[in-house]
Amino acid sequence: MADYKGIKGFNVQSLATDPLGAGVAGATWSSGGAMNTARRRVLGSGIQTAAIAVAGYSTTALALTESYNGSSWTEVGDLNTTRDSGGMAGNAPFSATIYFGGGNPNTANAETWNGSAWTEVGNLNQARNLAAGIGATSTAALATGGEAPTITANTELWNGSTWTEVNNLNTARAFAAGVGTNTEGLVFGGETYPLIALTEAWDGTNWTEVGDLNTARSSLAGSGVDTDALAFGGSTGSVTGITENYNGTSWTEVADLATARGAGPIGVGTSSSSLAAGGFSTANTAVTEEFTAATITDTIKNEGQVYYNTTTNLLKLTGVVYGTGSWASGGDLNTARRNLGASNQGTQTATLAFAGNSGPTKYANTEKYNGTSWTEVNDLGTARLIPAGAGTMNSALCISGETSTGIVAICEAFDGTNWTETGDLNSVSGRQGIGAAGASSSAVVAYGGSNTVALTEVFDGSSWTEVNNMNTARHSMGNAGTSTAALTFGGATTAGVALAESWNGTSWTEVADLNTARTTLAGAGSQTSAIAFGGGAATGTVAITESWNGSSWTEVADMAQARVNLAGSGTSGNSALAIGGNNGGTSYALTEEWTVPETVNNLTVASS
Repeated sequence: MADYKGIKGFNVQSLATDPLGAGVAGATWSSGGAMNTARRRVLGSGIQTAAIAVAGYSTTALALTESYNGSSWTEVGDLNTTRDSGGMAGNAPFSATIYFGGGNPNTANAETWNGSAWTEVGNLNQARNLAAGIGATSTAALATGGEAPTITANTELWNGSTWTEVNNLNTARAFAAGVGTNTEGLVFGGETYPLIALTEAWDGTNWTEVGDLNTARSSLAGSGVDTDALAFGGSTGSVTGITENYNGTSWTEVADLATARGAGPIGVGTSSSSLAAGGFSTANTAVTEEFTAATITDTIKNEGQVYYNTTTNLLKLTGVVYGTGSWASGGDLNTARRNLGASNQGTQTATLAFAGNSGPTKYANTEKYNGTSWTEVNDLGTARLIPAGAGTMNSALCISGETSTGIVAICEAFDGTNWTETGDLNSVSGRQGIGAAGASSSAVVAYGGSNTVALTEVFDGSSWTEVNNMNTARHSMGNAGTSTAALTFGGATTAGVALAESWNGTSWTEVADLNTARTTLAGAGSQTSAIAFGGGAATGTVAITESWNGSSWTEVADMAQARVNLAGSGTSGNSALAIGGNNGGTSYALTEEWTVPETVNNLTVASS
């Protein structure tokens, strides 16, 4: 065996046990506010601090919906059809949830929730109860398994208007739990009489058997995504509080629920921030519990640390493992608008949005975001639509755009309080639909634009200098990065394109194309970690989101709302904002927050 003391560049410690590598491993359940109505076979949607609990059985079947704000439940609008034992999908509790099927007797009825009321939509092809629901929105969901009236493997895909039968589960089951999206889902547990531990993963087309639960059970709940999930509660013959975490390969037992329960409690949230409510314990219960990952306090744990485990004789590395990202609702703008700009290097808790229009009205309005709500601050000097935005919340640049008199080259710099006119673009006629990237108002690169140009200019805080052109002239792109390390993607020439180019401060290089060609999209992140979202594609306005890892694009979870002419902000592809935009004639104040969960894990790098 090699002498690990000789590994250069590392301080390798000898440890008898691994340092704490994952917050979930030390997570605990704690009490939350009790539901107003104790019930079993209840379903939920949302996150730990913003969820709904729907239907179920008390002394009779219910249509009741309750909303949770992180501390208490409030009764809101009822389902149109009273039932229990249905299926449900959706992670955005106030705008994107669908409830389907259920018993008393079995029904095919489906309803969607808009935050205040339920609306009946297209029925399932197969009436059933005790199905698992998978999906992040009310327009893209999966119903699988259940009793119809016998236990079934049947799976149906919902596209927002109709249900289509797709490939069946490998193992028929009822009373299972499901998590993920309509293209990347997971179903686990359930019953075929007997109980099962089987887990199956859905890739958008087929089901594949993956690692089994440690404890076979039915009527359990789940939360998270297909590669990072939580399974809790259920019945093994008697109710249980067993909780297990799935890492994409296998299940590991973590902290049990304080109140053992089965018969269908709700499960919502992520693997590290989850909510359990309702179900049956010794009777129907209203008890709510919150699962929260432990703060990592181990003093010898550092990301990138290399150490030698003397118990297992393994050389290990402590590193971050990323989960599957998702969109969640953020605070609405005060002024709904499209064609707006934003500080491209803002964060989820500190971003600037400005300009834009709603119909013929062009705005100078400027708003700051604090992670919860938008606040109006001092207006731009020149109202305009379709500007480019760059910088941070307190050091931003608004570049060119279209005013009531036409396209302008005017640029304004924001210092955290006021806008001041600064150096104009060199382009005499100005341009709109340009791309821009920058980490501050004094270091920005701007490129492309109307009349389909490839022109690139760099700003030094006072003036613009023309530099090397893009390889492909275009306008209305998505953008990410800084003045010396930028990424642009999509846009239009004579039609929407998938082209992407990378800027190194001197020249542009073509990189891998988007999977979906589109224009008037938005982007956020860096040159090596970015996301592209929304836009107009050949099929129309889309909610499609793609993640960039520095070499290729991968489709990930869609936005809740498809839209064009929106703005994006964020320094990483793991944390971003989608702001405003429109779909048809409707301008949105909507903000959505993109988050990719991170978990610290200890990884084996060599063995002996």
